[in-house]
Amino acid sequence: MAVAQRRGRRIMMTPAELDTFLTEQRTCRVATVSADGRPHVGALWFVWDGTSLWLYSLTRSRRWAELRGDPRIAVVVDDGEEYGELRGAELSGTAVFVGEAPRTGEPCPELDVPERLFAAKNFGMDSMPHDGRHAWLKLTPDAVASWDFRKL
Repeated sequence: MAVAQRRGRRIMMTPAELDTFLTEQRTCRVATVSADGRPHVGALWFVWDGTSLWLYSLTRSRRWAELRGDPRIAVVVDDGEEYGELRGAELSGTAVFVGEAPRTGEPCPELDVPERLFAAKNFGMDSMPHDGRHAWLKLTPDAVASWDFRKL
C-alpha cells in the first residue's frame, strides 16, 4: 500500500485523477542509484495498469544494470508548459523484473495486460512486438506524491 501524501493536499490529484493521468501519459523519467551512490535519471515509455507502472527497458542499459544491483527506483511523470498547467506524480518503490530478459515473447501470463496496453498505446498495435533487446520492470509504488497546479 502506498504511503499517503502529506504535503500539498490542496493540489494533490484524487485517486481517479491520478489513474486517468497515468493512463494518458506516455513518457516518464526513471531514477536509479549506481553502486557508488550516484543518481541516474533517464526517460522511458511506460504503461499504467491501475496498480503498477510497467517500464519496457533496454536490458543492456545503465538503468537495467543499476536496478540489478539496487532495485530502488523513483519515477516522475509530468505534464504542462505554463505554471498553472503543471501536473504530475512521483512514484517510488522497488522494481521487479518480470518475464525473460531480454523479452522474446515467451508465454508469461503476468505480462498479458501490460503488453496489450503498451502495444496499443505506443505502437497502435494489438500485440507487443519483441526485439530481443528490451524486458519488463514493474513498479508497484510504496509512495506516491502528485500535484496539479490547475487546482490553484
